[in-house]
Amino acid sequence: MFLTRFRVNSARPGARRILSSPQAMHAAVMSSFPGLLPSDTPAPGAPRVLWRLDCDARAEVLLYIVSPDRPDLTHLVEQAGWPAAADPASPGWQTKPYSLLLDRLTQGDRWAFRLTANPVHHIRRKQDEPKKRTAHLTPVHQMGWLLDRQEHGGFRILEKPEASRLLPSGTTDTGHRHHGDRYELSVRDKRALSFNKDRSSTPRGRKPPVTLVTVTFDGHLEVTDPEALRRTLTVGLGKGKAYGCGLLTLAPLSATQVSR
Repeated sequence: MFLTRFRVNSARPGARRILSSPQAMHAAVMSSFPGLLPSDTPAPGAPRVLWRLDCDARAEVLLYIVSPDRPDLTHLVEQAGWPAAADPASPGWQTKPYSLLLDRLTQGDRWAFRLTANPVHHIRRKQDEPKKRTAHLTPVHQMGWLLDRQEHGGFRILEKPEASRLLPSGTTDTGHRHHGDRYELSVRDKRALSFNKDRSSTPRGRKPPVTLVTVTFDGHLEVTDPEALRRTLTVGLGKGKAYGCGLLTLAPLSATQVSR
């Protein structure tokens, strides 16, 4: 497995084109692997290509890719990077073996994490209709979606000390539980996306657009099952993995954060 980081040059027209469509970005990412055919699909539960865009500032857009094979992002550098500054020693992206992190995961370790996900559930709006996949729209339900996946994912989201909590937990006016300010977890950047998956120019041949709601989670976690967490980091979490969702990444906690 490999972890790759690529800084997108958002001033370039090619960058704006692929940033405007998750389908275009998906195609650009998958084109980084010469041995991977467009018709190839990963086996259930097997490591796969995952990607995520982090927009930390207006001029800093970072693309992260986790993949079983080492990618070649030359085409992305040419379209959406700084090709004039690239050379063999610094091609315009950085790739490192992911095993350096995966192999060191130990039960009880604590990490900062980030995840962009598509939190959904299946509901029946009418008694006589089948259940449909529906996005969670509120931070309370989106947070609950992630909390429900802790155990299977091999981690536990850390709780804040009582003295640091600003909001009490309880239930909403509709009877759903909410966690107040209990967890070291924030939900931000909700986006409602809609885009065409195919390029048909005629309405008759065009399929309905793909729609999904994405949010980004930032927080702190503790490793409870290293093997399960390795699976989560390489297989992804939730739906929409082809469109920039599901990639969970870890970063060391500061000394102050660890001591809490």
